[in-house]
Amino acid sequence: MTNSFNTKSSFSCNDKQYTFYDLTKCPTEYNIDTLPFSIKILLENLLRTEGDIVSKDDIKKVLTWDAKAKPSQEINFTPSRVILQDFTGVPAVVDLAAMREAMQELGGNANLINPLSPVELVIDHSVMVDQFGHSKALARNTAIEFERNRERYEFLRWGQEAFNNFKVVPPGTGIVHQVNLEYLARVVFTQGDLAYPDTLVGTDSHTTMINGVGVLGWGVGGIEAEAAMLGQPITMLIPQVIGFELKGQLPEGATATDLVLTICQMLREKGVVGKFVEFYGPGLQYLPLADRATISNMSPEFGATSAIFPVDQEALNYLRLTGRSEEQIELVKTYYQKQGMFHDEKSPTAQYSDTLSLNLADVAPCIAGPKRPQDKIALNDAKSAYINTISEQLAEREDTTDEDALNEGAHIVEGEIPVQIGNKKEFLKHGDVVIAAITSCTNTSNPAVMLAAGLIAKAANERGLKPKPWVKTSLAPGSQVVTEYLEKSKLNTHLDDLGFQTVGYGCTTCIGNSGPLDEPIANAIATGNLNVSAVLSGNRNFEGRIHPQVRNAYLASPPLVVLYALAGTMNIDLYKESLGKDKKGQEVYMKDLWPSQATIQETVQQCVTPNMFKERYGSVFDGTDQWQNIEIGKSELYRWDDDSTYVKHPTFFEGMPKTPAPIANISNARVLLKLGDSVTTDHISPAGAIAPKSPAGQYLIDHGVPLHQFNSYGSRRGNHEVMVRGTFANIRLRNLLAPGTEGGITRHQPSDEEMTVFEAAERYAKEHTPLVVIGGSEYGTGSSRDWAAKGTRLLGVKAVIVTSFERIHRSNLIGMGVLPLQFMDGESADSLQLTGREQYSINLDALAPGATLEVEVNDGQNKRSFKVLTRIDTPKELEYYQHGGILHYVLRQLSNKS
Repeated sequence: MTNSFNTKSSFSCNDKQYTFYDLTKCPTEYNIDTLPFSIKILLENLLRTEGDIVSKDDIKKVLTWDAKAKPSQEINFTPSRVILQDFTGVPAVVDLAAMREAMQELGGNANLINPLSPVELVIDHSVMVDQFGHSKALARNTAIEFERNRERYEFLRWGQEAFNNFKVVPPGTGIVHQVNLEYLARVVFTQGDLAYPDTLVGTDSHTTMINGVGVLGWGVGGIEAEAAMLGQPITMLIPQVIGFELKGQLPEGATATDLVLTICQMLREKGVVGKFVEFYGPGLQYLPLADRATISNMSPEFGATSAIFPVDQEALNYLRLTGRSEEQIELVKTYYQKQGMFHDEKSPTAQYSDTLSLNLADVAPCIAGPKRPQDKIALNDAKSAYINTISEQLAEREDTTDEDALNEGAHIVEGEIPVQIGNKKEFLKHGDVVIAAITSCTNTSNPAVMLAAGLIAKAANERGLKPKPWVKTSLAPGSQVVTEYLEKSKLNTHLDDLGFQTVGYGCTTCIGNSGPLDEPIANAIATGNLNVSAVLSGNRNFEGRIHPQVRNAYLASPPLVVLYALAGTMNIDLYKESLGKDKKGQEVYMKDLWPSQATIQETVQQCVTPNMFKERYGSVFDGTDQWQNIEIGKSELYRWDDDSTYVKHPTFFEGMPKTPAPIANISNARVLLKLGDSVTTDHISPAGAIAPKSPAGQYLIDHGVPLHQFNSYGSRRGNHEVMVRGTFANIRLRNLLAPGTEGGITRHQPSDEEMTVFEAAERYAKEHTPLVVIGGSEYGTGSSRDWAAKGTRLLGVKAVIVTSFERIHRSNLIGMGVLPLQFMDGESADSLQLTGREQYSINLDALAPGATLEVEVNDGQNKRSFKVLTRIDTPKELEYYQHGGILHYVLRQLSNKS
């Protein structure tokens, strides 16, 4: 590698000599002392990779970083590793398998399709809460998981053998981000004698959780991740960095969850999309690393690319707590001290693009919802907020209560439906909590909030309180270590007694794997058209995500999840109203059950030990007998099974020529969907249940799959036939071309016939009509869902025109050869009076990064035009688009090297 700035140096640690690129040796004319921690990591990355993909001028761009400037300087970032979860990892491996065959067809060497840097895939998104509330729930859910996902797991076992640098963490271990934080993170990476910062990209937007321990990483689409595996750098603009000052300490009764929901609201209001956020200030010394990781995890919810904390003594303490070797801890400390990047009270405050400040003492208990993580509600306002929400929702809809199915005594006006649960007749009402789930790495990585939940369960159990019978309770720990310390504290028995038995180790309710509601409950909701609720300790509560029958979902800390399960309704003021009566007939209130901070911390110190982490992660890649007994065949090329409904050979590379065709203009396109604001990747490509009457459900039925084996959209991402039929099929999606409908419905033009989105796309394809999608602001918010872009392309969409994009989805669209276009500032589909029934033509002769293009609109009587901004932001992105996508570009590059 080139060393233009003479920073290559060495240091000694653990009786070993290491080579590194020393930032302190950068020329004094550049003031690197005040560069943010995250920008210094980018600088080291470029210094170390200077050569073919990084020039001296690229490094100067970082050295002369202007905190206030609008990002315009492009660099190539090379992450140390890539991390995947199975929902996004399976399609990534499917693409790699297909690329091997495409490489052969292009005359190249199939073995060149191989990860060049370490790739670790954690299977964590496939377990569902089918069984709950009893001691055998974990075993039965695990058995069902293996039965449902046998084809997927066989495929991943093949990939584990077929690809180099590729490891799989088997099912039942934990959630990818928690496993990453507790075990996989190196903080300092070594290759031979070369030491450098651990950096990564991941196929889940919550990859940012690792920022809590000072590791720079963020979520990318599966498409970008695949390219990174194959040696392509991550092309990015040097971002602005928002400094977030923390002062003071959390008050009694406030949790890390309350803190992160407060920060989420502040940063979403500030506007940090596409930016780095960096935390600093005197409050850091009072913030345990688990709390930091809780904050970093929620970076996608406030829109930032990353949300990083510096490496400091607390980071070292956490590495020791989680069983890392003393040699690794010493290496981390020495490396960051040598770089001048180890944070302590003497560290200078960096120069930031902008700053915010929060006194931790001002944080109060809160929840967020009913459909966005940034919609924070103070807990003492939760009841009034719920009443406002339900009033608005009932006013908006036509009541479709099935009066004929009502039992005698039901009160339609009050939204109250009788339901037989066991031997008792109950009444289910609007706002009742039907799902209470302690789930998601956001909180299950944090011993303080998990043990607080256990302490509340203990207090409630001792007073004789139980969750309401209509509440589906579950506990899905993010790692097996959680079970260890709950058992050591003996709090697991109290959680069990309240129905919070462990249902699986993975991402369950938060990803939509909440499983079915009991039939009497489900029937009552349908009969009364009830607006029921879920409360979960997750990070996502978008519409239609948690469960198809749950209209409102609220994010809350694990202890609050337990309290809402006891209450059984959102229509309660937890500060003032009783949760129920105890064994003596006395009213019990939240204040009677809530543990003190001192009690929580004492329990954490007594019950969380390094040996727990060492023992649980000692054989992390081995898996259970079920995993090890999966039969696999070793082969360079995957043997596709034509009968599989989980893993199909994708069509992306069929007939791909060695050189790309010239970019074609978009002529006389029709609008497939016209959408409003905040359309998420869940709306575009749902992860949850597959409805039998949907195009995807009909496909599975036609292929002999019984309803109970449908599984979820997320689990079937290795089958493009299912996924293209599921694109824009979210049950809550509202297409303005088909007013009054919800779900994947549109109107074909010019016939104006109403049909499913998939049916319309097929018809347009037969008519050789290109398609566009029109949308509003924050288009593509949510998980790094590669299928939101893949499905869009397979439907025949050539361009997406919206008011604003979220970062990952915009990049994914380019990665699949779909053109992202943005209305000019101050303009929108409404201001331009676009109905979606017109024809659209776009001349792409002037296509360039950031170019202004003209869109011609023809409504059949008049022609007019408006301007749009090209959201291809960099020259490299333009090159990807010219090739029809990033994977096509990589294939051609590698085939030329063969």
